[in-house]
Amino acid sequence: MIKDTDELLKLAIGGDETALAELFAQFKDHLRRIVAFRLDSRLKGRVDPSDILQEAFIDLLRRLPEFPEKNMSFFVWLRLVTNERVLAFHREHLNTQKRDPRREQRIQPAYSGASSVLLAAHLMGNFSSVAGKAIQAEQNANLQAVLDSMDPIDREVIALRIFEGLTNSEAAEVLELTKQTTSKRFIRAIRRLREILSTLPGFNE
Repeated sequence: MIKDTDELLKLAIGGDETALAELFAQFKDHLRRIVAFRLDSRLKGRVDPSDILQEAFIDLLRRLPEFPEKNMSFFVWLRLVTNERVLAFHREHLNTQKRDPRREQRIQPAYSGASSVLLAAHLMGNFSSVAGKAIQAEQNANLQAVLDSMDPIDREVIALRIFEGLTNSEAAEVLELTKQTTSKRFIRAIRRLREILSTLPGFNE
């Protein structure tokens, strides 16, 4: 008989590792999407998201007793644990570059707000592949510059809703805002993003 999330969580907190593994498996595909988004582009091809998820599960085994004290849903907490593991991989593999403040900005988003660098890297996938590397580099720089003009919370709500696939309720929980405020911020952020993208030649909506 397949157990629901609440039942599995109750068993897992009680020490049932099989239940915890089954619970983790329910969210694994979604967590993989989050890892793929938050992982520094310099590590793609060098670090397998599956390795990060495996380490995150080990962290979960160790840290599960903390969860009942957290004022958040299980998935939002699990996302936090996973993103902290992404940050650990960043520190491990990029530690020789972490003193460079320009590169430090790229390490931050695993646990804080989405930077313009992070969003630009993913949005650039919608630019015409016909453009040469020099043009793409210029477009990327221009995109980062205009994304910098956005409110950091607006950038983050776009990251959470579009790239991580969180619901409005989950995003509100992450941002520690009301659902109504989060929804309004998302609508405003999307409107602002469309305005930004419309100024950049070669972008395909």
